[in-house]
Amino acid sequence: MSLVESVEDLPLLSRTPDAWAVRALREPLALLNDHAYLEKKAAANALELLNRWPEPAPPDVWTTTLASVAHDEAAHLSSVLRLMGRRGGRLERTHRNPYANALRQHVRKGRGNEELVDRLLISALIEARSCERFLALARATTTTDRELARFYNRLGSSELGHYRVFLMLAGHVLPPDVVDARWAELLEAEAAILAAQSPGPRMHSGI
Repeated sequence: MSLVESVEDLPLLSRTPDAWAVRALREPLALLNDHAYLEKKAAANALELLNRWPEPAPPDVWTTTLASVAHDEAAHLSSVLRLMGRRGGRLERTHRNPYANALRQHVRKGRGNEELVDRLLISALIEARSCERFLALARATTTTDRELARFYNRLGSSELGHYRVFLMLAGHVLPPDVVDARWAELLEAEAAILAAQSPGPRMHSGI
């Protein structure tokens, strides 16, 4: 299956128009700064989840898979910072991500495996939306900035893989029907949260 076909099959309940990418790219350094923080948080999230496996012992793939995801995200962070530096930008000290913060409000904290599944599914949602957004950015830069187009295409492919990984891990925590029901609820929440975001040069900004 090709990457394009796979992205079209993402279960996201809303789609990002190409006009979003055109607008976000009006401030490329601000967009790259936001992107860098996205990768930083993704690496930290994978490392935190690494030792939060379901009792009594981690599934065979748990620690190695999450270590691999953390490695990928740290490598992406390094790539974004190098690209930003070559273009005259630098990482800002502070950053806000209202999209991710709103999604995390849906985590059922203190509820054991339900909390863990929520964290995995929200991670999958963020990766899926990031995949879609990276490919929109790649399309928008195909003829205007070959370096960015290649960069965003590569990251889109990686995020697609990470989305699948987090869904797979959720299936090791609770029965499939329970995971599927919660996934449907969070898909609806994600679409509503994204629709409420203000526009701007952010990876998860509104339309």
